[in-house]
Amino acid sequence: MFGFSLQKLLLLAAIVAAVWYGFKLVSRLQEARELEAKRGGGKPKPARRGRKAASEGQTETMVQCPVCKTYVAASGAGSCGRDDCPY
Repeated sequence: MFGFSLQKLLLLAAIVAAVWYGFKLVSRLQEARELEAKRGGGKPKPARRGRKAASEGQTETMVQCPVCKTYVAASGAGSCGRDDCPY
């Protein structure tokens, strides 16, 4: 029932070797990616959707609302919902 035959031992050795070399391949790929990232090369990172990229170097002027005392963008400010809001 649990006898060890030559075919079973060879199959087991082949499975162990495949797993071993698979792990070695994955670790080499990971090391290569880390090395490439340190060098600064590789694929450019995709931009985030829905946000302006912070690396553009653009700043926006903020002004304080005289009513609610919160800071809002000087250009394109919207109403905060209060009746006496100047925006």
